[in-house]
Amino acid sequence: MQLFEMTSPQVDDLSPWTPVVIPIAALEQHGPHMPVFTDSLLLGEIVRRVDERLSDRVLFAPLMWLGNSEHHIDFPGTMSASPRTYLDLLKEVVGNFLTHGFHSIMLLNGHGGNIVPSQQAMFELRQQHRDRDDLRLFSATYWQAGDPPSDPSFSQTQMGHAGEWETSMILHLHPHLVGDIKNLQPVPNNAPCAPAHSAWITKERSPQGYIGDPANATVDKGAILLDRFTDNVVTLLDSMVDDATSLAIDVST
Repeated sequence: MQLFEMTSPQVDDLSPWTPVVIPIAALEQHGPHMPVFTDSLLLGEIVRRVDERLSDRVLFAPLMWLGNSEHHIDFPGTMSASPRTYLDLLKEVVGNFLTHGFHSIMLLNGHGGNIVPSQQAMFELRQQHRDRDDLRLFSATYWQAGDPPSDPSFSQTQMGHAGEWETSMILHLHPHLVGDIKNLQPVPNNAPCAPAHSAWITKERSPQGYIGDPANATVDKGAILLDRFTDNVVTLLDSMVDDATSLAIDVST
């Protein structure tokens, strides 16, 4: 179910145990070869596919295209909310659904910079409602929702930024939006002092604005990735539906 297609009375008629999914993405630079709306285009497509398969089991809010992209702000075309502003925005959006009586809510993310704020937003909300035993608050990122593809043709084994994976998926969906990639050199996803987390800005890790190997992207790889990520999210949301059903039974007994 897509919220933007529904009337207010139709939403009010839903079971309060209907899981709510809020897709969150970004508008930011993706190197010299990819559109700034890449993250939102990809997550929007995955949500579209997932909605087709879950039918009336999950309520999807409209995609939030503004994300936490401060690390990309040196590159023109990037739009960003500062981390604290973004975190508070997420809390307030989730709070709207809590006000309307829903019990199970997930932030489904499509941008790396949103991972920490979305987790923190849900953590803070849970503390604010710590006395409730009828509440489930989740955050998840679509490429981390299950096992990635293991096809040996892939040069990357994890998500980068405008690298092989994202470029392949946009090639599959919107080839006219992808520029010349054949001469782009790989940019390794190196982080100093791993496994410690290093605070970073994009231009210091990649002056070109991408991380990974976009020249190795293909349309066929994009199809493989989109299919796998969709399957993973469907499995995840199926478990969310089951959890909400069990929670409703527990609360009522």
